Amino acid sequence: MVMGLFSFLTGSKKEDEPTSAPTAEPTPPPSSSQADGWANDPTPFKAPPAWNTEALTAPRPDSSSGEKPQMGEIDPAVTAELQPKVVEQLKTVFDPEIPVDIYELGLVYDIAADAARHVLVKMTLTSPACPSAQQIPSEARYKIKALPDVTDAWVEIVWDPPWDKDRMSEAAKLQLGFL
Repeated sequence: MVMGLFSFLTGSKKEDEPTSAPTAEPTPPPSSSQADGWANDPTPFKAPPAWNTEALTAPRPDSSSGEKPQMGEIDPAVTAELQPKVVEQLKTVFDPEIPVDIYELGLVYDIAADAARHVLVKMTLTSPACPSAQQIPSEARYKIKALPDVTDAWVEIVWDPPWDKDRMSEAAKLQLGFL
């Protein structure tokens, strides 16, 4: 019995095991709202033209190449214009182990932009041994790069000052039960 339980891993099956095909419900006919053909489209969602979707699908930079931000002098006016949009994007990036976004967790230390609309975000992680140490910064970078007003983006991980729970917003502390 145990052998038959895991037979799907090897592709073999014992002959004396009964076969049971899953019962499938018949597919209902398309409704009148689906009659225009969108139901047959494998990707019914179409991104608005203003979205820079190439930034989301571009290959990840090779971390061994030591890619450095190509930032010019920080422009306070451009930084002030882009900062709310960048924060909005960062609020969609979550630490997989904590149900709070990285901005509310207090992981983001600085957001700066130059006149060419290159954005640099300095952030930290909850721990140097964070298992999501590559996923979180990469996700943040590509979500920022997807903004139509941003030319390029980099996320720099810093460890000074070290993160502690006092950096979290009141909403994050409340959500995690620290208040």
